[in-house]
Amino acid sequence: METLTPNSSSEPAILLIGHESPADAGLPHELAALGFAVVHATGSADALHQLRKLPHSVVITNPDTPIAESLALLDEIRHVRPGVRVIILAASGTPEELLAALRRHAFLCLVAPYNLREVAHFASEAAKAEPSTIGIHVLSAQRDWISVRMNCNMLNADRLMAFFSQVRQTLPEHPPEEILTAFQEILSNAIEHGARNDPSKLMEVAAVRTGRAFVFYVHDPGEGFRRDNLPHSALYNSPGNPAQHLAVREQQGMRPGGYGILLASGIVDELIYNEPGNSVLLIKYLDDLTLAEEEAHSREQFRTNWMTQSHSA
Repeated sequence: METLTPNSSSEPAILLIGHESPADAGLPHELAALGFAVVHATGSADALHQLRKLPHSVVITNPDTPIAESLALLDEIRHVRPGVRVIILAASGTPEELLAALRRHAFLCLVAPYNLREVAHFASEAAKAEPSTIGIHVLSAQRDWISVRMNCNMLNADRLMAFFSQVRQTLPEHPPEEILTAFQEILSNAIEHGARNDPSKLMEVAAVRTGRAFVFYVHDPGEGFRRDNLPHSALYNSPGNPAQHLAVREQQGMRPGGYGILLASGIVDELIYNEPGNSVLLIKYLDDLTLAEEEAHSREQFRTNWMTQSHSA
């Protein structure tokens, strides 16, 4: 068993199961660079044995193990150490397996290819997070209707975005990535402005696929806002002054930004708020997506034919 000494011995250890392939060799060093001790377990039985001896903060599963087996291990880990956060890595997975991981409260579930630095970052955040602030409770786990209730913090937003990104990759006909960009902007706005970054507050989020559209729904616990009174947003900058809102944000002690609603509006077909302004629908019609895909295919076909004719000439 190999142990990497952390930069600070005060940090709890992270338990890695397997990770002996060259593709995963860099993960222990990414974790050590963040100040964590890394302990290796040869398999599930060894991992449970080590957890009975020491309270490791995070467990990262063997990427060669199928998601279903890792979920079974997650249940056993919960009996031994209820507070341990489990990150599941796998070579492949289906949307249903990813949904099962979310429902079973895996901290994260990633299928290859995944970025080892990103995995280490999430493990670091998992180790530091307070248990009461990282709840994501699944309300619906159907492929075409996913909805959750979660604590309002940016770590949960990042976890949810990683989950939706994984589901998108595993769908036979995955939606364009820019739809997730629009959703992320609105989700971040809801946490920052609606919930005031208060992780004790709860919000609801849903992603629905109908026969004609992709629909995202976000409801935050705030009082809402008036869309004609957003001086900190780029949406209402004066003509010729695209940075007007940045001065307002600086005066109010807000982070740089303010482009969320404007960006999302340019990506989706409809952005609909309720009257108070604390619930929003993002709608992207499938007809537009099909047309965009056909146009992209036509451009690529033209390019291929042109290159073939040029080489023939």
